[in-house]
Amino acid sequence: MVSILVLNGPNLGRLGSREPDVYGTGTLEDLAVALEAEAPPGHRIDVRQTNDEAELIGWLYEAVDTGSPVILNPAAFTHYSYALRDAAALVTKAGLILVEVHLSNPHTREEFRHTSVISGVATGVIAGFGFTSYLLALDAINRQLG
Repeated sequence: MVSILVLNGPNLGRLGSREPDVYGTGTLEDLAVALEAEAPPGHRIDVRQTNDEAELIGWLYEAVDTGSPVILNPAAFTHYSYALRDAAALVTKAGLILVEVHLSNPHTREEFRHTSVISGVATGVIAGFGFTSYLLALDAINRQLG
């Protein structure tokens, strides 16, 4: 069974109530249900969220150690966390898929959100489609795994 780690950074535990005009009204639990419904047989979806940079880095190490593909929404860490970038690079250098996702399109928002230190080491980036960004990432992973 392939376990796909769906890792979410700071403030995403507040989905549904945090700026619904930007992030939508669905909760993290709603996202997990949507992803599980789309997971092909033999794939397990493991949705996690943390406000702690060190914990997120540890989960990326876990992906390397278990050979798990990753859907990563680094949230605010996107723009400045070189430690998270280095951990994400370990995932792709191990030959694993890492898709960076964002609910909103960072390029249509404040200028500081236009830069991602993660994108350069990610397998791919999907942004601006709300929960569908995650579903597209799952589809991309499934296609890559064959």
